Amino acid sequence: MADRRDRLARRMKACGYSQERLAHALSVDRTTVGRWVRGEAAPQGFLWPRLARLLKVTPAELEGLLAPGETPTAATRSQGGGSDDVIRRDFLQLMTMAGAMVSMPTPAAAAESTGYTSMGPHLWQVYGLASSKQSVYPFVRDQAVELSRALRAGHGAEHKRLCADAGDLFQLAGEIMFDGNRYMDAAHCYTLAASAAREAEDPDLWACALTRHAFIGLYGDQRYEETAPLVGLARHVARRGDAQLSTRHWVAAVQAEIFAAIGDLDACKRSLDEAEEVHALSDPVHNGGWLRFDGSRLAEERGTCFTRLQRPDLAEDALNAALRQLPPSSRRRGGILADLALIGVQRRDIDQVVSYANEALRIARQRGSGWVGRKLLGLRTDLEPLKSDHRVRDLSEQISALNFSA
Repeated sequence: MADRRDRLARRMKACGYSQERLAHALSVDRTTVGRWVRGEAAPQGFLWPRLARLLKVTPAELEGLLAPGETPTAATRSQGGGSDDVIRRDFLQLMTMAGAMVSMPTPAAAAESTGYTSMGPHLWQVYGLASSKQSVYPFVRDQAVELSRALRAGHGAEHKRLCADAGDLFQLAGEIMFDGNRYMDAAHCYTLAASAAREAEDPDLWACALTRHAFIGLYGDQRYEETAPLVGLARHVARRGDAQLSTRHWVAAVQAEIFAAIGDLDACKRSLDEAEEVHALSDPVHNGGWLRFDGSRLAEERGTCFTRLQRPDLAEDALNAALRQLPPSSRRRGGILADLALIGVQRRDIDQVVSYANEALRIARQRGSGWVGRKLLGLRTDLEPLKSDHRVRDLSEQISALNFSA
């Protein structure tokens, strides 16, 4: 039998929230909050930042509120209870230790090579091909252990190279956390990545880390106005980098999404046009790892921006063109389908909403993708005016039932 979360219930009451009021504030069903309180389920990762703000607690305090009635003992953890959280905390501790070593002063005398071999490019390739992004987690952890050892031994020029490798690896760790809806953990990894890139004196690596950090505000807690300056900083840093790389064009593409989210059509179009200039660069424009932008996704990114701006006339052609290029099970395909369903909402075309959203749901369940899940959860908040139709009500319930482990 599940352990009731009495601490969560007391905190909700202290902040003036009934289960129904908290559910409304988070755009989830009241029964979902009820399951949280009864210990039958946990909030999805992307809800944690908003839930923490509503309950006026820190992320660490929220984790305590969501713990069961009794703290798991070492014995119960060894039997599997809470093992995922223990592994995650150990991993983040390892990332933090490696991050601290990055900024440690090194002796002036150069040391011999540490013998460390970066697996970053290979790991990014594995990540890109993996059907479950979480499956890459153990490989990244093993590499982090080796990197930590090398950072303890490396000095001088070797230290700078290792800092660049750290900026690479920390970004990949953040991507894994982000895909699993662990936004706070992802933000921690991206912060470490930015610090390591700055220490390595690599503007392109630094700009990419800042841009990924902006994903938290863009796709996570949806704090667009607060996120805009971070992308602006990334753009400034990128202009100090290699003009033959696509870094600044990727930052412009992400900035276009920020402008779309705050409703600035003209600024959005300007940023998209700047992103399109990537096609004028000569190969290679990226490294296939922490920088992978080549403009091949610009059609869907343009479509997403115009969908956010409620301009289906501009969005639909771009999205359909992108859709035709993707395989049936593609994670990217799921995101495009969710956007096409949103266009159906804007047009009050229930057939379009249900058709596209159900296909996106199938992909989300098949791949366990937090990316597609986030798109669908965003769609769910727009379904309210159409809920008189039983198909829309059923769709909303299915989206609410999505559950992705981190």
